[in-house]
Formats: sequence, structure tokens, C-alpha cells
Amino acid sequence: MRLSAAAILIVVLVTPTRAVDNAAELAQSLQRKYDTIRDFSADFVQTYQSGALRKKTTERGRVLIKKPGKMRWDYTSPEKKLFVSDGVKIYSYTPEDKQVIVSAVPKDNAGASILFLAGKGNLVRDFNASLADVPAGSPAGSEALKLVPKTAQPDYDSLLLVVDRQTLGLRALVTMDAEGGQSAITFANLKENVNPADKEFAFNIPRGVDVINESSR
Repeated sequence: MRLSAAAILIVVLVTPTRAVDNAAELAQSLQRKYDTIRDFSADFVQTYQSGALRKKTTERGRVLIKKPGKMRWDYTSPEKKLFVSDGVKIYSYTPEDKQVIVSAVPKDNAGASILFLAGKGNLVRDFNASLADVPAGSPAGSEALKLVPKTAQPDYDSLLLVVDRQTLGLRALVTMDAEGGQSAITFANLKENVNPADKEFAFNIPRGVDVINESSR
């Protein structure tokens, strides 16, 4: 899984339904709700379009996330892949390639965008927020919030959150990188605070696979 793919996906706000007045208000509201979420599961569709070749790919699967720092992304289509973080190490496993890439969880709170989902980072503290145009094809009644990290990040330049204007439920997350690449993740059947067991985030390296340690590359 691309670490640039991804940030901040658990948002069904408890405040009364209303349209937000400004970016700061929206960011603060999303962060307050995010702080109440311990974990969540969902189906996802991820699309990626490169900046140079404009080649577009689409992948699907199931995600399970638990704070602090635990994630499990099971890709089921078109290729089976597994991306697991136990809070200390990140494992990216592609069965067809018989390869596992191992890396450390970034210490930077605003680091890899998808790690925000697992308790890394803070919308108000770590990003400059602004209201943005809603992407074409978004459901009616959507609101978009652009987030630019206050400290430059290697994986992405900015994030775009698309939420329901009334409930602030999350609809899409779009990540832009320095090369003009765009990654978008949409979620369905999202369930919050399902209390998954820690064993769901344990990864045992299969026999006979190549192991690449990114810290030594």
C-alpha cells in the first residue's frame, strides 16, 4: 500500500447538524469527533493516478484500524496484498511477489497520511486548513477541507477531506504528492469502536519470502 495514500477517515460528528462557517471551525469539529474514536472498520476503494504518465489504477479491500498506530489493510482486488502496522513496524506483503517490506512507523505526527487514522497527528496542530472546491462526482451536500502540513512531508503535499455538510460524516480522502500524483480513498460500511483484538495487527513473516528492511536501504 502507498503510504501517501492515505489520512483522517473517521468523522461522523456528534454536534447538531449545520453547515460549517469556516475552515478552522470544520477542522476543530472533525478533530473533536476523531478524538472520540478508538477504532473502526470499513470497506474501501482506492484509486491512484500518477502525475507524469496519468496512469490510473483502482484497488479494493477491507480496512481495520485501532489507536494508537495499529492498521490492517487487506487488498482483495485486483491483486491480493496485505499492509499491517502493529504500532512499531509496518509490513507490506505482496504474496505474488513473495516479498515483505518492513519499515518503522514514522515518529513525525504528521507523517504518512494514513497513519493519522491510527492516532498520529492532529488536524488543528499539524495542518493549515482551508475550505476547497468539492471534487466532481462527489455526492450532493458535500463539503471539502484542504489540509497542508505545517512541516513538509516526503509522502504528500496536501490532503483533501470530503465530508457531508450536515453530519460531517467522511465521504472521501484525496492525497496529492509532489509529482502531481493523486490518491483517493472512499469508504463504505464504516463501523466505529468495534474493539478489534490486537492479534488482528500482528504479522508473521511467511517462510520463503524476501524481506526488505527499508531502514537499511
